[in-house]
Amino acid sequence: MNVSQQLSFVVMNKSADSLHSLIADGQYHATSLRNTWKSLLCSQGSLQTGCNKEEYNVVCGSPKARIGIVSNNYNVCYSCDSRIGFGTGGYPDDSNTCGNAAQTFPDNGNKFIKSMGYILVQ
Repeated sequence: MNVSQQLSFVVMNKSADSLHSLIADGQYHATSLRNTWKSLLCSQGSLQTGCNKEEYNVVCGSPKARIGIVSNNYNVCYSCDSRIGFGTGGYPDDSNTCGNAAQTFPDNGNKFIKSMGYILVQ
């Protein structure tokens, strides 16, 4: 992600025929990279601390991310108010398709950060 002229990357090792084959089925695939997702936004990343669903095709009520993380302030994943990722949408800022949208008690304050995203596939 490119935020304020600062590039940050995360490496996700997945074996697949293509990136398309990982996301095209629409099925949720999990990882545990919560702090890594936040690091893509330097020190600005903010997420709620309850439910954390991450990686490919994540949905938590309205918020969603094709690649990323969605979080809630409760431990149940049905009405998240924060997300970081690529191909994102939904509440609380449907116009933010790449970056961070977070409100309702996130750990680093309310954020609405739009970024330029790069996905490199080898």
